[in-house]
Amino acid sequence: MKTTLAIAVMSLTAALTFGASAADLVTNEQVAHQQLQSLGTISVSGIDAAPTDIRQQLSQKADEKGASHYRVIEAYTNGNYHATAELYK
Repeated sequence: MKTTLAIAVMSLTAALTFGASAADLVTNEQVAHQQLQSLGTISVSGIDAAPTDIRQQLSQKADEKGASHYRVIEAYTNGNYHATAELYK
């Protein structure tokens, strides 16, 4: 019983920690208002993905680059998808 509870607590903690460290999508207005510092850009592309999957890929890449925020500056889908985002810290 204690082992099950410990595993459940660790899983919840890991999920909360991951969610807290994920880069946030921001708008142009938020970038200006929060005076965020640019770190460069990233891109993702592939075949037929849902918008939430594309945002998840951008967020993951932003995390890998040490960014806390990202702003989509280009995106299109036409059977294939491509999205470019500017990174901020």
